[in-house]
Amino acid sequence: MKNPIIGIAVLSLITILAGCGSGGNRGNNYVFPESDSIPVIESEILSKEAIEDIVQNISSPVEMALLLQSLDVPFISEYLASTSEAENLSTSFIKAIKLGIYGADLGYLNIYQKTASAVDNLATISKLAEDLRVGQFFDFETLKSLAVNKSDIDSLMYLSVHSYNQIDEYLRKNDRGHLSALMITGVWIEAQYLACEVVKEYPHEELRNRIGEQKIILNDLMMLLRPYKDSSEDYKRLYNDFERIREVYKPVNITFTQGEPQTIEKDGRIVFIQNEESVVEVTDEQLSAIINITAEVRNKIISY
Repeated sequence: MKNPIIGIAVLSLITILAGCGSGGNRGNNYVFPESDSIPVIESEILSKEAIEDIVQNISSPVEMALLLQSLDVPFISEYLASTSEAENLSTSFIKAIKLGIYGADLGYLNIYQKTASAVDNLATISKLAEDLRVGQFFDFETLKSLAVNKSDIDSLMYLSVHSYNQIDEYLRKNDRGHLSALMITGVWIEAQYLACEVVKEYPHEELRNRIGEQKIILNDLMMLLRPYKDSSEDYKRLYNDFERIREVYKPVNITFTQGEPQTIEKDGRIVFIQNEESVVEVTDEQLSAIINITAEVRNKIISY
């Protein structure tokens, strides 16, 4: 299910919590494949073939914030990861995953126009990007100026997203895909955490459904991480924690039906898009379990 984002034109990316899968038609009932049913070498091939769709589905650091704002949820600073310890991060592993976490938080800050916090967040992101040798894709001064002046929020968000997309592409093309996978993982877990914390206080049905639909996105994310899970103890620990989230999601049921096809013009050609509609069945108990495991894993990650 790939739904067009309605609203700010420059944010026409697939929503981070849109409930959209990277593979189009998922059939009537979506279930996780068994973890041992896909050989590692096949997993590596799949992750390479599917990576563009996976990145599209989970790499936008602003879409969660757009959803929260559209539901009239107030800004809550306590949800954000602290940047106070960022100077003390010692490994590329944790720098990459926190680059993703802070990116998700940056989207949240940008949407709610929290200038002072956004500038601090930008400075931290810039430092981590430099440490990972991808600082050339992050124009700190321009982004800082846009944040301070609040003159062009569309441009600020576009440049923020574009910077992350460029970093991701560069890392993957230069045999550093393991860092790209970590950055994307950081974006996902932080946006998931924001959604889970918000739904406890503001139990909107749409937000509840979006959280349930992450069962699909999580499977894609784990396929992205799987080739690296035995490369170090850090990766193994991270992968195992996400396996725990995956187990909690197993009882969630998602069914798909074909929606009305849509006709659009792209590059001078008429393109037909077959839309899908999903129905998410998640009980209060299942949602509570998802909220709890998400907070546990996210808080464990930011304490690294």
